[in-house]
Amino acid sequence: MTERSPLAPAFFPDLPPIAGVTARVARARYKNWDRCDLTYVELVEGTAVAGVTTQSKCPSPEVEWCRDAIPLGSARALVVNAGNANAFTGHRGRAAVEAIAAKVANHLDCLPSDIFISSTGVIGVPLPVDKAEAGLDAAFIAAPCGWEDAATTIGTTDTYAKGAHASAMIGGTRVELVGIIKGSGMIAPDMATMLGYIFTDAAIDPKLLQQMLSAANKRTFSCITVDSDTSTSDTVLAFATGKAGNAPLTSMDDAGADAFAAALGDLCRQLAHLVVRDGEGATKFVEISVEGAESDASAHRIALSIANSPLVKTAIAGEDANWGRVVAAIGKAGEPADRDRLSIRFGATQVASGGLAVEGYDEAPVAAHLKGQDIAIGVDLGLGDGRATVWTCDLTHGYISINADYRS
Repeated sequence: MTERSPLAPAFFPDLPPIAGVTARVARARYKNWDRCDLTYVELVEGTAVAGVTTQSKCPSPEVEWCRDAIPLGSARALVVNAGNANAFTGHRGRAAVEAIAAKVANHLDCLPSDIFISSTGVIGVPLPVDKAEAGLDAAFIAAPCGWEDAATTIGTTDTYAKGAHASAMIGGTRVELVGIIKGSGMIAPDMATMLGYIFTDAAIDPKLLQQMLSAANKRTFSCITVDSDTSTSDTVLAFATGKAGNAPLTSMDDAGADAFAAALGDLCRQLAHLVVRDGEGATKFVEISVEGAESDASAHRIALSIANSPLVKTAIAGEDANWGRVVAAIGKAGEPADRDRLSIRFGATQVASGGLAVEGYDEAPVAAHLKGQDIAIGVDLGLGDGRATVWTCDLTHGYISINADYRS
């Protein structure tokens, strides 16, 4: 990993084990590096699965494999390859995925469709099957590892391991949820983020789990952006082993369903924020809230227009209260807006209203706010009840440096 992001948490959280989940890591050596780059997670029989995948029209064969397998609802293992995205690799890429699934299915005596696979890294290089199979052989006999090792192994340009925890009560039974995620650049998912994996011991029907994950995704992973670029490989998968012993959830009307959905949403939000805080070259975490839009969807598009604006992001990096750049980003979004109803704030300070700067406003508190690491921008369009919040980071020269050297 490169130099740790200044926005990183002080430490990796203490995450509980999840009954029915065993993780192992190994060196497949997909790149010329001295680190583990293959993560193998065994899941107990009867594990339910749900997932969301990239909106890219050029997805990897791993994404296509997961899309076909998710509706079947069951999972026995997860394999994550780091350093090679295996995207835009034609029939050789698909053959590599099939070979991995077949090898793990043979090892576990299950169906290949029960094996979920992700790869992340350089696009356009076929995943070497010999390295993948050797890595799996090593993983099969490796000692089980903790969540931090698994989170570190799935990373590429990440500067720190990312994990989070939530819990819920279903009836009188406490269920645990743990998530690990990787992502730093090429983050504008509109579905999920780069690669994220959620594990819970709750008993829940896969269709209900899918309903909950899709809803949580809409409010979290689909509301983050680092650089406006959507990956070919973005995937978030949720696995539920059923080992907590709760009465199985089959409907949102079941007791405890609301609590579990809330915990899942909280976990996804934590993971989404960790990705933004590790944005390539980032020094500021930025929350952009839009209200008063004609619809929630319109507010979301306007918020993303602001969040993806290089002019806004560089102004924040330079700690410059240039609210005119926010106006420009609103105007270019292609959504209903009225200049003379528009209000803008930085932090708690209103800086513009009614089509012009607030008369006599004091820029000192705004300047002080922008010197911090957590930045808030608020917009009120004054048109309706639509609202949305998205999260992004600033844009610094560090982003250029990291991506200019990405393949070396």
